[in-house]
Amino acid sequence: MQPNGTHAKMTSSKVMKAIRVSEFGAPSVLKLCLDISIPSLGQKQVLIRVRACGVNPVETYIRSGAYARKPSLPYTPGSDVSGVVEAIGDGVGDRVFTTATETGGYAEYTVATEDSVHRLPDSLDYNQGAAIGIPYFTAYRALFHKAHAKAGETVLIHGASGGVGIAACQLARAFGLKVLGTAGTPEGMKLVLSYGAHAVFNHRENDYLDRIQAATIGRGVNVIVEMLSNVNLSNDLNLLAPGGRVTVVGCRGPIEINPRDTMHKESSIIGVALFSATKEEKVETAAVLFAGMEAGWLRPLVGPEYPLENAAQAHEDIINSSGASGKMVLTM
Repeated sequence: MQPNGTHAKMTSSKVMKAIRVSEFGAPSVLKLCLDISIPSLGQKQVLIRVRACGVNPVETYIRSGAYARKPSLPYTPGSDVSGVVEAIGDGVGDRVFTTATETGGYAEYTVATEDSVHRLPDSLDYNQGAAIGIPYFTAYRALFHKAHAKAGETVLIHGASGGVGIAACQLARAFGLKVLGTAGTPEGMKLVLSYGAHAVFNHRENDYLDRIQAATIGRGVNVIVEMLSNVNLSNDLNLLAPGGRVTVVGCRGPIEINPRDTMHKESSIIGVALFSATKEEKVETAAVLFAGMEAGWLRPLVGPEYPLENAAQAHEDIINSSGASGKMVLTM
């Protein structure tokens, strides 16, 4: 989306509700404030009235102080919002979603740069809009920019019932891959199948790795999208076909692997970081995703929903839940 021109409609209020973090730590550091100034606009920025904001695991790592890139304190978390353009040029009133914000999405209003703002089709509601940004851009980057997945290959989405996992299932299926997924609950397994996987396995069962190998007739998988590499990476290397690639989307700590497991198959372990995407890669991804929304195969799965004031509980639940089921969102 490229709105242009000068500031247009502005909100009559000067303050808003927002979650603020003044120190790194447990979820309890997420504090609801009622008198935060509505952010002002800079060059090529958009003011958005937030209707919903996605909650991502990475936001819990940042909040705890354990992430490599730390924001300056105090800050408001949140990257992928959906809402209505409140101020800037001809785009006022447009329904939009974002992949990043400048001032944080856990708030009634946020500012985002124009190139991070994308039109939300009328066919999707705001909660679905908040489930697009980080999950779908990350899934596309992992599959196609990093793993260079091709039609006819087999992909394993390890942890497929969460936001990125569901996105990866839909994208991989739409692009002609054979899609295998894992989940940790019967409900999650049903969701994974209904959102594009050809087969699903319970990663809490002792023999699930053998069953995945059997499903590939012993050939192994070409690509793995890995959400919990600190637990699964060593096993992933043994599941790969020759020339296979593991894309590391999520990690909560160290793991010991044997590099020899990469040698005879000439396999690769590839890190994925959405903030490293180039402008051209973002434009490409946005075009693919909008086409998917228009065609109807891109259907975000909204998981648990929380009001803004319950952001701390959302952070507790996203890390400690027994099994993910779609994208967690905060509603305004």
